[in-house]
Amino acid sequence: MSSSDLHHEFARAWLPHVTDAGLARLTELLATNSPLLIHGTFTRACAMGCLATHIAWHHPRTAHLNDDAGVQWLTKVANLNPATSAVILAWDRSGGEWVVRAELLAACRRELTRRVDAADWDAAKGVASLEACPC
Repeated sequence: MSSSDLHHEFARAWLPHVTDAGLARLTELLATNSPLLIHGTFTRACAMGCLATHIAWHHPRTAHLNDDAGVQWLTKVANLNPATSAVILAWDRSGGEWVVRAELLAACRRELTRRVDAADWDAAKGVASLEACPC
């Protein structure tokens, strides 16, 4: 499994389905090397979970779930098989390795920036359309 597989899947299958709150939470957990973000299992204790679980707890379709939130988010929302997900496999195999964590953190930060820029652009277009309104 290559690093490009991880990047491609994360950008194409994960990020489009992650809510703003889920993205902010995942970014925070990655940036602080939080012990709440675990490897190898989807949940061990109430506040602990893998990448997919923390995302799922911030998604409207899976926020109500506990133990299987990550699996359900991956299969029902992102349309991925957790057993073959390049992101999950790389994350679990890394066991806290800084390279995988840093790559995912960088991708999350780029996505946060993109979303903020898109929101600013949409807001600017809205103001421009109001200014052009003949009413």
